[in-house]
Amino acid sequence: MFSNIYIQQRIEKANIMRDSGKNPYSNDAIKTISNVDFLNKYKDAKDSNSAKEDANISNIKEFVSGRVKLVRLMGKAAFIDIEDESGILQAYISKNDLDSDFEEFKKLLEVGDIVNISGYPFKTKTNQISIHATSFKILTKSIIPLPEKFHGLTDIELRYRQRYLDLIMNADVKETFKIRSKIISLLRKFFEDKGFLEVETPMLHPIPGGANAKPFVTHHNALNVERYLRIAPELYLKRLIVGGFESVFEINRSFRNEGIDHSHNPEFTMIEFYWAYKTYNDLIKLTIELFKYLLDKLNLPNIIEWGEDKIDFTNFSQISYKDSLSKIGGIPLDVVNNKEKLEKYLIDFGIKIESGLNYGKLLAEAFDNFVESKLIQPTFITEFPIEISPLARKNDEDSAIADRFELFIGGKEMSNGFSELNDPLDQLERFKAQVLEKEKGDEEAQYMDEDYVWALGYGMPPVAGQGIGIDRLVMLLTNNKIIKNVILFPAMKPLKYEFDIIKKDSE
Repeated sequence: MFSNIYIQQRIEKANIMRDSGKNPYSNDAIKTISNVDFLNKYKDAKDSNSAKEDANISNIKEFVSGRVKLVRLMGKAAFIDIEDESGILQAYISKNDLDSDFEEFKKLLEVGDIVNISGYPFKTKTNQISIHATSFKILTKSIIPLPEKFHGLTDIELRYRQRYLDLIMNADVKETFKIRSKIISLLRKFFEDKGFLEVETPMLHPIPGGANAKPFVTHHNALNVERYLRIAPELYLKRLIVGGFESVFEINRSFRNEGIDHSHNPEFTMIEFYWAYKTYNDLIKLTIELFKYLLDKLNLPNIIEWGEDKIDFTNFSQISYKDSLSKIGGIPLDVVNNKEKLEKYLIDFGIKIESGLNYGKLLAEAFDNFVESKLIQPTFITEFPIEISPLARKNDEDSAIADRFELFIGGKEMSNGFSELNDPLDQLERFKAQVLEKEKGDEEAQYMDEDYVWALGYGMPPVAGQGIGIDRLVMLLTNNKIIKNVILFPAMKPLKYEFDIIKKDSE
């Protein structure tokens, strides 16, 4: 595995350390300050000679630790760049100060090693704040060379597969994931401040539900039954509303056994929340408030970059599903309102249509192909066809539509919300219709969940619920158009050795 000649040379250096009684993987580091805190604390440091002569300064003993990113040897001295999570600090290493440790430094240290240095602050001739080392130690020997500094890690597939190396080499990648963490923290605070209770629901489901999607299947050995990785937490969260909680949310990992592209990953993160005695119109107002909150807390402007476009968060628009097909998609209204004409229209455009699609699914095909990618500015699409909304409440005035919306930004669905269906008899019939669709071959149709219908039988108050995709939210707020850029370890096709291991285990 480590047969490369350059790796072997590094392994030999690790062995030299062992032979001299020094552990190349020691566990006795002292770190008193981060690199960025060192730079800020000693921003007014004196030049090298003044600092050395001033006992108040030369007696300072700060300990810093990090990965060596650059080494510049100059005979009996050297400068090295050390990087920790906060940033890069330059260290000055001199034989006069380290004596025998300097020889170890010259002979054994390489870019990639993790070191521990103590010393005092000073300013170089180029006014760079640095640490003058009074002690030096290799904490961790890196036996695999890092990519060449000036080219860095540019292989996209390698960056995703070896995210640890991507993080070492690309500081902007670290920043993206720090922002992601902050966004999740802000989402939690926003809903807690609104009085929502954070809860946790099962990830292994006896019946997959809460969305139209193909599930992952696994086997529970102790119970000797099949279980499904959750495709959404919705039905469990609504059971909690039945139980008496009036506002709940869950930041959850969900799984859908579907395709992978620039905006889809089979495991993803979202927040779902349910709010009793509210409607989907209340959710629309809350969503606008949430985006304003996030932009403010992240110090982002109201108009942000999105590739070549600019997204204006001061202007949320709203349009019905059918109106969007005609006004945005350019489909004649008489075609939109007629099932047979719409089907012919789609076929004439070369869109593959499965036989027997109901009117609602035909509308959805038209929307996906003619509207979605054009919804760059924040747009709430409302009045969804009831056929594609099995868990949403029917509109009181028009039973063909659901009290539902989806928010689109940057040409992608960002969230889905609706006034929830709480009529157990209506829900039972909707599930039956879904079962028929599944029997016809629709792998994404929902299963019958009798326990959920039974729960509704006890009475669920009027409630509005919504899900927001956190991965896509992070993409939007960090101007990343590829979902793999905002997921630390995205799904990847197995390499040959991984495939061979999987194949062997399955035999």
